[in-house]
Order: sequence, then C-alpha cells, then structure tokens
Amino acid sequence: MSTTSAVTDTAGLALYGAAKPASTGKSDMGQADFLRLLTAQMQTQDPFEPVNNAEMVSQMATITNSSGIAEMNQSLAAIKEQLSGGRIGDAASWIGRSMLVESNIAAPDTTGLYAGQITLPAAVESASVDLVDGSGNVVKTIDLGSQPGGPVSFYWDGKDDKGDQIASAPLQVRVNGAKPTQVATWATIAAVQSPADGTTSKLITALGTYKPADAISLS
Repeated sequence: MSTTSAVTDTAGLALYGAAKPASTGKSDMGQADFLRLLTAQMQTQDPFEPVNNAEMVSQMATITNSSGIAEMNQSLAAIKEQLSGGRIGDAASWIGRSMLVESNIAAPDTTGLYAGQITLPAAVESASVDLVDGSGNVVKTIDLGSQPGGPVSFYWDGKDDKGDQIASAPLQVRVNGAKPTQVATWATIAAVQSPADGTTSKLITALGTYKPADAISLS
C-alpha cells in the first residue's frame, strides 16, 4: 500500500497530495496573485499546526509593499510625462530667446529690431512689406524685390535714414505685390506660464501667449 508523502512549503505548512502547478504563462506576480496564494495557504494549513502569527504579518507586509511599489511606479510615470517637452522645465530655458510665430504683427526685440518672414506660393517680380502703426500710417516700407517661391525674411532696425529711433511699438505687417501663404514674425520670450491644471506651459511674448509647439523656429 502506497502512502502519500507530505510536502511542506517555505512557511512550514503541510500541503498533502501536492500536485504540479499548471503553467499560467505569467512571468511576474501581482497583488491579486499574492492574495490568492495566501487564501489557498490558509485553507490547506494543518489545523494542529496553524501558520505562525509572525509569518502571517510578514506575508501581509509583502503584499502591502508590492502594492506600494506598483503605485509608486505609476506616480513616477506620471511625473515623467509632466516633465516632457512642453512642461515648464524645458520651456523655462527659452526665456530671453526669440521664437518665430504665425502673426501679422511685428514687435521689436530688446535691440529695437523688427523681423519676420513671409512665405510666397510662387516667384514674384517685385514684393515689399509695409509696417503700419495703430493709426494706419506706414512707418516703414521694406523692399524685397524679385523673390522665388518659399520663405522670405525681412527686418528693420526701427530707425529712419538719419539713424534716429522712430518706432518702438508693435506694427502691423502688410505685404504688397504677393499673396503669402503665411506671415510670421519674431517675438522675444519674456516669461513662462505654468497652468495650475498641469497642462502645457505657455510662453509669454509681446505678441501674446503661445505654446512651445507654436514656434516655427527658435533663435
């Protein structure tokens, strides 16, 4: 007559008639797996030699630690996402630099320079850019001459022919001799705003507030 030998686990519990566990296809163990294992262990323990209280506390602590580590990993992943490209840590390094943004208003930088870019759909024989003040007066006309299709840059130092500063306020950009597909101007980044709701940081300029993704180019 054959006898069934007792098999004990690492906690010293007797598991009679232990069978080879079926493969689950999982390579790790989560909190739910720990709870199922603990429940099965309590159901099959020897009533004359119940599990030691210290061992029970140790196993519960293992479950708690496992859950805590999982939650911590989720929190770290969320923090990593918040610190990606558009967040304040990266955007703050843009302060003091200039960004090219789509706008028909040009504002001077710290040196008084007005600068921008128009995109032409095709070549033109003659084109020019007027900078117009709030009263509708043309403060400066920038002759661009003959240009191929594509982006064309323009700039003005804000001074007249005598070298006197005659403009220091934002001016409207008006294109003559062509119908550009895009008008963009350079704006100096004065500050960075980080919304309280955790959304993408905003860049504050003399032309308004922009997202980092609004920058066509950065200098």
